[in-house]
Amino acid sequence: MHDIEPFFRWRDQYVSSEDKKSPFYKKEYSEFVFSNKIYNYHIHPQWDHFGSNTLYSKVLYVDYDERFALLEFIGEWNDCLYNDIMYLRSNLVDTMLKEGINKFVFYCDNVLNFHGSDDSYYEDLFDEIKESGGWVAMINTFKHVEEELLRTKLHFYVNFGERFSDLNWRGKTPKTAFQEIEFLLNQQPKRLTY
Repeated sequence: MHDIEPFFRWRDQYVSSEDKKSPFYKKEYSEFVFSNKIYNYHIHPQWDHFGSNTLYSKVLYVDYDERFALLEFIGEWNDCLYNDIMYLRSNLVDTMLKEGINKFVFYCDNVLNFHGSDDSYYEDLFDEIKESGGWVAMINTFKHVEEELLRTKLHFYVNFGERFSDLNWRGKTPKTAFQEIEFLLNQQPKRLTY
């Protein structure tokens, strides 16, 4: 796992440690000291810790004018034992919401497992962003991760599934990658709201 780096080809357009509005502003990274771990496995030092013991992220791109953020994740998303969504929400997403971001793309290519709990944090986020046309999309989830997301009933609040799997986002510009997700969202039937 220490060889899996966060996607870096968009660094000429956005770097979270240089963004004054980012929770990782002025963070310094090492290329040689592997201090972050998921269980007993060291991960690449470019991943950002946001409070979870098993899940790390990287803010790949934020567009404050278009109000979207592209984030990549690695590890095990564990709401059951560690309440990862609480840490993600309070330490990362809420900061972005305050800056007007209302559309979130979560690249889950390296999320190896998902252990669900209740859906209250997801429902709360959904309720907060839906009035402004916001949404959350989880891209390239493994099938077993998708099945657990469904068991936890997160499909009411987060977009994921077959349409959002096997997308080759790495060869695109950030805006094109975002527009592809937005196009897919506009093509699917509207979700019921409660």
